[in-house]
Amino acid sequence: MNFAPVWASRWLLLDSFLTTLFLSAIAIVVGTFVGTLVSVLRALNIGVLNVILRIYVEVFRGTPLLMQLFFVYFGLPMLGIEVDKFWAAFSAISLYTGAYVAEVLRAGVEAVPKGQVEAATALGLSFGQRLWYVVRPQALRVALPPLVGVYVAIIKDTSLATVIGYNELMRRAMELVLQYGRPLEVLLTVGCLYFIICFPISKFSEWIERRLARNGA
Repeated sequence: MNFAPVWASRWLLLDSFLTTLFLSAIAIVVGTFVGTLVSVLRALNIGVLNVILRIYVEVFRGTPLLMQLFFVYFGLPMLGIEVDKFWAAFSAISLYTGAYVAEVLRAGVEAVPKGQVEAATALGLSFGQRLWYVVRPQALRVALPPLVGVYVAIIKDTSLATVIGYNELMRRAMELVLQYGRPLEVLLTVGCLYFIICFPISKFSEWIERRLARNGA
């Protein structure tokens, strides 16, 4: 194997690595905010609003992210809404993340025994107090592992943004393969870069789980 072409392109790979990291970070942050908001509003169980939020979750979870990227980047301009590559990737991935986060948090909330919520209500706690002091700590313990799984999957799914021409890590890899014809070396390097992002997140999640377990005990 010859990694010389990869080394010669190290600064281009670093630029795309940082681009992927940035896109992943903001999509996860915004998606988590959206998902948390959706799960809280669904907990209120307000008729029409609950139906709308459920449709959002089911549509974005039930359709491929690739199709959503195509719709935002190619479909919205046909409706008179111009979207550049970054905003198309960011908005599609954030909404996709939000739908999965909302469902994970909903499952975590439903795992909290109803008797505890009823006891908190009997003690006179408001909806916000019940949510923060009773539901949140227990739901977080249940939701954290699948939530981290969602985040890691989203980081890897940012590679789909290459189909709309966004210059993330996978697109750079394709360009280098076409330029140098060294697919094995390039893909091994890019795979290691994705691992550098995802592995620390998984280990951090394990550390948080251990702390939550000790605090719970």
